Amino acid sequence: MSTHKATVEWSLTGQSFAYDDYSRNHSWRMSDVTVPASSAPEYLGDSRQVDPEQAFVAAVSSCHMLTFLAIASRKRLQVESYRDEAIGYMTPNEQGRLAITRVELRPQIRFAESLVVSDRQLHAMHELSHKECFIANSVTSEIVVVDHEGR
Repeated sequence: MSTHKATVEWSLTGQSFAYDDYSRNHSWRMSDVTVPASSAPEYLGDSRQVDPEQAFVAAVSSCHMLTFLAIASRKRLQVESYRDEAIGYMTPNEQGRLAITRVELRPQIRFAESLVVSDRQLHAMHELSHKECFIANSVTSEIVVVDHEGR
């Protein structure tokens, strides 16, 4: 078992706390890292800062990647690079409330030149990565891996 901590801080920076006026900008502090955050621009946030929904999608993608790399390493399948342009879809859930209901992972993986990894092997590694990913095991959103051809 382990614990994970984050400190989230916000304070009023202007005179008005009217809905259209107050700043959504705040910070996330984790260990020695501070991340500038805000709400999504659609909710009057600052597009130059990370919003919670983006962070959620990044956390899902990052966890999948780290699990995939661990599996590949144990199988001695050297990965040279991994890039994922993940997309989260916010739609009404079964209760009619807005939620990130689906996250599509679109990993592009480059293995060492001398390696040949079959589509079947790659699919099995992604399935195991999803099964073992701590974040995926913590959420109810549908998480799918879409291959480089959009399938």
